[in-house]
Amino acid sequence: MKNKKELRTWLDDMQLTHPLVIAGPCSAETEEQLLKIAHQLKNTDATVLRAGIWKPRTRPGNFEGVGEKGLQWLQKAKVETGMMTATEVANPAHVELALKYDVDMLWLGARTTVSPFIVQEIADALKGTDKIVLVKNPVNPDLPLWLGAVERLYASNIKKLGAIHRGFSTYEKSKYRNNPEWQIPIDLQNRFPDLPLICDPSHIAGRRNLVFDICQTALDLNFNGFMVETHYDPENAWSDAKQQITVDTLVQMMIDLKVRKKQHASEDYLFELNKLRAKIDVLDDKLLGLLGNRMKVADSIGSLKKDNNVSILQTSRWNEILGKMILQGEDKSLSEEFILKIYKAIHQESINHQKKIINKID
Repeated sequence: MKNKKELRTWLDDMQLTHPLVIAGPCSAETEEQLLKIAHQLKNTDATVLRAGIWKPRTRPGNFEGVGEKGLQWLQKAKVETGMMTATEVANPAHVELALKYDVDMLWLGARTTVSPFIVQEIADALKGTDKIVLVKNPVNPDLPLWLGAVERLYASNIKKLGAIHRGFSTYEKSKYRNNPEWQIPIDLQNRFPDLPLICDPSHIAGRRNLVFDICQTALDLNFNGFMVETHYDPENAWSDAKQQITVDTLVQMMIDLKVRKKQHASEDYLFELNKLRAKIDVLDDKLLGLLGNRMKVADSIGSLKKDNNVSILQTSRWNEILGKMILQGEDKSLSEEFILKIYKAIHQESINHQKKIINKID
């Protein structure tokens, strides 16, 4: 898929004066519930009403969606409010039903994006559609897999495309339900700057008190809008209760969020910015020099271990370094999450260097 301007035409055609807002409950629970939320959203910044119709959970036994009748409720909400509608599809049968009830926007979930087989089946079922199709990132941080899903849809002559960033699963301790890993959607933007990019703060956060900050970060990174799970009674929602917000909270959030300028033409601003960027360049050069020197020491350690037939991984030493760096990082206003990421990467590179030394045949 080449970088084409036509990818964002559907978003431009909306002529919005604010970021795109897709809002509604995690799940359509009852007709009354969905219509009540739709009418609460009608006169807000929300342009699209979302609702999960099929909700396969990680483990069976929980609420898994109302099925086809929920699409009838969505269609009724569309007629009564004039809002566009959106739901997730996970197989060709879902696609057929969503098209039958004239859903405007379909999205592929994170568990669907991981399977090129399923994505291709959905792409075939949607071939040539004029519906808007959005692709959530895969469960794990895999940019080529995310791009591949978008490309398969584009190859099926689907031009109204977009991506949804909902964060990535991780076994590491994190305040988020799904780690944002912001660099991955940034890389996606760099590859396809005209592909609309939507943030799903609800699934990144997992807790409603984090939703606003995630939305602001997304705006600061030039995202085009949000998909926010919204319910009139979040505490008693049938699925993902902790991450849903009220419509009143959504309205206030849209007031409080700040949309930054992408560029600033002031000469004073550009002069100061260039000075600071020059400092960053100098510090980056120093960082690379220090990392290069650190790996030279790792090479020497590898030689010493080889001569004495000692294994590469010394767990106690690694834990000692990590604990010390986390404490020192706190003194320098560096988060534990950042220190863990950077030192795990450094440690892996150090192991790679030592492996080359130890496995080298003399």
